[in-house]
Amino acid sequence: MENHKQSTYPGRCIHIGDRESDIYELFCAAQGIGTHFLIRICIDRLAEGGDHTIADEMDEVAVKGLHRIEVGDSNGDPDQAVLEIRYRKIRVLPPIGKQKRYPALTLTVIHAEERGTPKNRKKIDWKLITDLPVGSRSDAIEKLEWYGLRWKIEVFHKILKSGCKAEESKLRTAQRLTNLISFFCNLSWRVFWMTMLNRSAQTQRQP
Repeated sequence: MENHKQSTYPGRCIHIGDRESDIYELFCAAQGIGTHFLIRICIDRLAEGGDHTIADEMDEVAVKGLHRIEVGDSNGDPDQAVLEIRYRKIRVLPPIGKQKRYPALTLTVIHAEERGTPKNRKKIDWKLITDLPVGSRSDAIEKLEWYGLRWKIEVFHKILKSGCKAEESKLRTAQRLTNLISFFCNLSWRVFWMTMLNRSAQTQRQP
């Protein structure tokens, strides 16, 4: 799933996506139209001269800081995780079969790995790739927080599809469908907003 931090200026538009968005063509297309991206990677791409990979490079990077976050375990109970933060600018190569069509890109990889092993949830181990500048621990944490907002977009889409049942529409013209989805987006946003307010109020009432 992908969401966007949008603006009227392309340079302020950031495509944020999970592992299914780890597509080299997407990286090139985003830069081609003057936008940026922040993607969680699932492919260990070739780096530099092609004799090693992104993972090989990141294994050499020392921890550059810690970051504590609030998470929920498998039972929905609150928990905390301490993340070790690493980041490095890397020359990333396109897939072998596409190296004549796409250029190598100089990107930054951010690796956030949880210290220890949690009991009731999966260990956090994120590798993000971005064309945005990351020159400090605070820059890296900012990008991690942006990526963390993706789950709220998932809630919005769930409301849109399951709550409003947008996919069950029987409209036969693009214009009518566009109008309906526009209305549903407005409605879904209001439901989402009230849901977040209620969750925030419950958290504040907890002892």
